[in-house]
Amino acid sequence: MRKRSRSYTSFFVFIFVFQCCLGTIFAQTNMDMRTKTNINTNWLYLENNTSELSKAQKNADWTPINLPHSWNSEDATDLNPGYRRDASWYQKKLSIAKINPKQQYFLYFEGSNITTKVYVNGREAGTHIGGYTGFTIDITNLIKEGSNDIFVRVDNSYDIEIIPSQKSDFFIYGGITRDVWLLTKYKNHIANLKITTPQVSAKKASLNILASVINIDNVKDLSLNVTLKNPKGKKIAEKTVAVSGKTVDITFENIQNPVLWDTENPNLYTVTTILSEKNQIKDSINEKAGFRWFEFKDHGPFYLNGKRLLLRGTHRHEEQAGVGAAMSNAQHRADMELIKNMGANFVRLAHYPQDPEIYKACDELGLLVWDELPWCRGGIGDELWKTNTKNMLEEMITQNYNHPSIIIWSLGNEMNWLPDFPDGDNTEKTNVFLTELNDIAHKLDPTRKTAIRKYYEGSHIVDVFSPSIWSGWYSGSYKSYQKAIDVYKKEYKHFIHAEYGGDSHVGRHSENPVTGEGVIKAEGWEEAIVQTKVANIAQIGDWSENYIVDLFDWHLHVSENDPAFVGNIQWAFKDFATPLRPEDDIPYMNQKGLADRNGNPKDAFYVFKSYWSKEPFTYIESHTWTDRQGPENTPRTISVFSNCAKVTLFHQGKSLGEKQRNLSLYPANGLTWDVNFFKGENTLIAIGKTQNGKTVSDTIKVNYRFNKNDTAVSLKLSSEKMKNGHYLVTAIAIDNNNLRCLDYEESVYFQCLKGGKTMKNQGTPTGSESIKMANGKASIEVIPNGSNTPIEMTVLNQSFKGEYLKIPVY
Repeated sequence: MRKRSRSYTSFFVFIFVFQCCLGTIFAQTNMDMRTKTNINTNWLYLENNTSELSKAQKNADWTPINLPHSWNSEDATDLNPGYRRDASWYQKKLSIAKINPKQQYFLYFEGSNITTKVYVNGREAGTHIGGYTGFTIDITNLIKEGSNDIFVRVDNSYDIEIIPSQKSDFFIYGGITRDVWLLTKYKNHIANLKITTPQVSAKKASLNILASVINIDNVKDLSLNVTLKNPKGKKIAEKTVAVSGKTVDITFENIQNPVLWDTENPNLYTVTTILSEKNQIKDSINEKAGFRWFEFKDHGPFYLNGKRLLLRGTHRHEEQAGVGAAMSNAQHRADMELIKNMGANFVRLAHYPQDPEIYKACDELGLLVWDELPWCRGGIGDELWKTNTKNMLEEMITQNYNHPSIIIWSLGNEMNWLPDFPDGDNTEKTNVFLTELNDIAHKLDPTRKTAIRKYYEGSHIVDVFSPSIWSGWYSGSYKSYQKAIDVYKKEYKHFIHAEYGGDSHVGRHSENPVTGEGVIKAEGWEEAIVQTKVANIAQIGDWSENYIVDLFDWHLHVSENDPAFVGNIQWAFKDFATPLRPEDDIPYMNQKGLADRNGNPKDAFYVFKSYWSKEPFTYIESHTWTDRQGPENTPRTISVFSNCAKVTLFHQGKSLGEKQRNLSLYPANGLTWDVNFFKGENTLIAIGKTQNGKTVSDTIKVNYRFNKNDTAVSLKLSSEKMKNGHYLVTAIAIDNNNLRCLDYEESVYFQCLKGGKTMKNQGTPTGSESIKMANGKASIEVIPNGSNTPIEMTVLNQSFKGEYLKIPVY
């Protein structure tokens, strides 16, 4: 079992100075104050589905773990069909030195998938349904001083009453997949804080705080103080009011010249809310707020703060190699920073609400957010299903309301596709319920838009709609993209394009990528419901990085040059695991990512960066295409993706000329050169020059041969030691002349016989024991067992006898 740990420091909020409503300034440290302590470490885990607490307690098979944790972290991507959909138990000894009778105690789970039941000292404390929103369990009356026994039963069994549907194209990871906290709060405390910006312009703004206060009965002299600090930390507004009811409403009017939040400058204000009883501080909450306004123009573009902003987006699934959905905060943050580094300004969280760290990162980095209810496929259900779904929508909006980055609440994706219930695809019933969800969303939050994707019959119900356009992959040619968006701009009042792209296998390249010309219907663009009946590139393509680079380059060439287009959202940022794709090049992986499952960029990442990023760079296509072949004196077109104004390409030290980047040109904005490769090693250097004269460069070495390989006859194994002390074992398909077969793409199977273990079940280009070859090559990472025992490896497939390699360990 792979253990994951995080180090956290418990933190206490101390407030020393504040001005009460009587104008008195005082200092204090109050032990009644709210605390929040991370309790991720030192849990025990039991893989047993018993529903009886007593049986779980008596079981001897508990194993130590740290949270977050998923029992599907690797079994989802192993080579065995299916993955564990069942229940497991977690337990923890929670030590509480002293119980303060004036405080209440809670457990807060950021996410536990899918249904959760919590027991404290043998008694049931609470339950929660839904795996992608947080929940709080009150344990005040169940705990004691000293050691407390916490038991948690989590169940991700197949249940059609709970969205998302198991027919969705992603795994439903079981476990306590996010952080868990111990909260303490004074008996009178702030339960919910809702921040709204009713008026925002460049000249002035207003900010409203709606606070819910708990247990106000029989308490006198409660007051609420709110201060507002600008992004530089300067206090610009303050109010204190007496608490006379369960909710307190405070508005700051006429905030002059607000520092606006936008995607380039995500300026955040700080709202500090303090609850006091008889001038004694009892509770405090700090929140961030951003002043911004936005608008989807009818049949036109998107505006942020009164200026047109082309939405440049991608999608993010919450998972990572080796841990599944049980990602650390550092891994969450790294995803969002890489998305921002690419130049994106928009992210659709697919297909469910995500970890709190994601929304925090989007606020801080300047990424607009489409947040999505996990109604993904499965159709409409019964009354229990509807209740669960409405509860999840309310939780998503209530918990994430204060984030200025969010502009869209999505009510679902492909909802009526592949129904789980009889008559579950009934359009009339679906539209009635979708209307109910839409009304709930607007009642909870009238300031943001609602959306859905690929449910055409309900497009008129929501504010923003995305049809399905997969030009060049599930249908048609990517060169039909402009025609598709021109049609939909007219058809839908507020149209945005979510999901486009295709699969690419790292390291697979072709001198002539399969485009489907003459085979597929060139003018198609909508994804076919039954994809097996329609010829498309997903079926007949080579899944090469070259083709996907060309596809994305074309899509961006169109979107970046269309002044009336809202923008589009590429699918998806990283490769992610799915139970629906066991026969893909990496089994059980959706390989449509711009990066692999570990976040290592593919070639396509740099296409987006060339259009979107402001950080100067050059990238020669391709760093994973270092072995090529072709006839002598046959020029090959080399593309350089760069955001520099001018780029010069050098071959073997000789300049092939300087070219000026032109956004209207395709491919690569005109940064292409014809290169006559020499036999053997060729060095290519691209030097980019920015408008202000700064230079950046990129270098690759290409081994080129003039003789084409023959048919593959065997596999050849080699190894190299990696910087981390592991070994990279590589298999090459060779012909009778010992030439690497650059056209060989069949699957190979690795096995470590002795001396170590493979990095298997990772779903990455070097982390799967079964993988299709990329230009006759496949690799796997191997971890030595720590002794000097040689590593013994084999590789084989259906065509060839197994090849053996003995690696001396040093």
